[in-house]
Amino acid sequence: MAIDKIDIIKKTLIFKFDAGTSRGVYKTRDVYYVVIYSNGKFGVGEAAPLPKLSIDDIDDFEQKLRYFCDKLQIQGYIDYEAMRNYPSMLFALENALLHLEHQDLIMFNTNFTQKHEAIIINGLVWMGSYELMRERLIKKIEQGFKCIKIKIGAIDFNQELALIQKIRSDFDEKTLQIRVDANGAFDMSNVMTVLEQLKQYDIHSIEQPIKAGQILNMQKLIKDSPLAIALDEELILNTSYEQKEYLLDVLKPNYIVLKPSLHGGIKFCNEWIKLALAHNCHYWITSALESNIGLNLIAQYASSLNINIPQGLGTGQLYHNNIDFCLRLDGQELYFDKDKVASINFKDYLYA
Repeated sequence: MAIDKIDIIKKTLIFKFDAGTSRGVYKTRDVYYVVIYSNGKFGVGEAAPLPKLSIDDIDDFEQKLRYFCDKLQIQGYIDYEAMRNYPSMLFALENALLHLEHQDLIMFNTNFTQKHEAIIINGLVWMGSYELMRERLIKKIEQGFKCIKIKIGAIDFNQELALIQKIRSDFDEKTLQIRVDANGAFDMSNVMTVLEQLKQYDIHSIEQPIKAGQILNMQKLIKDSPLAIALDEELILNTSYEQKEYLLDVLKPNYIVLKPSLHGGIKFCNEWIKLALAHNCHYWITSALESNIGLNLIAQYASSLNINIPQGLGTGQLYHNNIDFCLRLDGQELYFDKDKVASINFKDYLYA
């Protein structure tokens, strides 16, 4: 493929609310849009590293991204092996090339993109005060979500447990599935107590109960846990095929939670999936606070995998200055409105 030029455009997205996790509160986030031009056409991709989490959250991010863009322009193809440790950059190049190739925002031909069916997603309850989390949770249920994901570990755990207890007293596990995400908030001194307390409320799974990188502790935890454990941050630093295979073989997790911009783009998420299936490990796909440009590709990718459990996809409603797009949420159902594709104005948004 002959590439004429590649632009990199940095934007700061502004959250509509304080997005709290156990790692801190997000108010803004920087993203880098890659625009590839070829023969009078263009394709757009999004690189959105998460601060203090992404393996490629580096000081010279933009310079490194420029290096890979220049390499792509010279070679005409992505050097995947060279980009194993740069997942958000790889995701951006994949995104831009798919957009350029198809000249359409439909990059996966699925029932989702053809408006035949929706993707069922979980409703995410961000961390906050007890009352704020309670309000958010009730709103999600009123909106029609049948699967709720609650971030825990930031406020007093007894308050978080009281919130879960109240919800479970009103909705049994057949009516409402509850997932929790600890983002590594607990440690081996208290995590088993936490798991035992959560178990009585029929929790579907807990994501990353302890910090990543404690392989022996995580191995013991997964073996002894009364709850299914899903790995998320644990996957980030394991980028080679051999590291992934070793991790799954040793830990034997119930689930892995795959985020293309954190875990290797589409290419290496597919590698994770192949290995997970070989190790009898289930998975689901999650976005990682991307704008609608990145979210669009992640949703389409998820729809191509035929996973029959709720996905952890964003809804495009996080930011004041997000690009208007074709994704539409109706209750717990995420739709792709292909009739809106022609109205998306990339250049006004990107070059304003």
